[in-house]
Amino acid sequence: MNTWSDEPGEVAMATNDAESDRAAERQEQALGSRAPAFVKDRRILHLSWQVGIFVVGLAVVAAGIVMLPLPGPGWVVIFGGMAIWATEFVWAQLVLRWTKRKVTEAAQRALDPKVRRRNIILTSIGLVVIAAITIFYVWKFGFVMPWKIKDQ
Repeated sequence: MNTWSDEPGEVAMATNDAESDRAAERQEQALGSRAPAFVKDRRILHLSWQVGIFVVGLAVVAAGIVMLPLPGPGWVVIFGGMAIWATEFVWAQLVLRWTKRKVTEAAQRALDPKVRRRNIILTSIGLVVIAAITIFYVWKFGFVMPWKIKDQ
């Protein structure tokens, strides 16, 4: 639906899917810097802009890497840093485009009924195995917490 008009009295028009797909392809294929024109026109300003984008993206990616073992949305933050880099660097745009494609393919595969059935069966088997190991452990050693110290 085309709702880009701010003018009063204009009616929102529906666009066909092929037209919106072509527009999305054009936008997706545009590689390169998204810096403002006045920044691109001055070499030193553009270079400092790129350094600033790189440093901010690096800080966000580093925070995401720190969040991987610690509590926090590590992968989401890492991909956010990649998106920051993708505003300026072609290599990051290509990596982000590849990642989006792979995530979409994985989501489509996960929605396949055969794969869902297999995953449910494997999860059930895993839970049964974990329950059996836990029951065996409790039967063999009892339910004593390891930090309880007797006769102190």
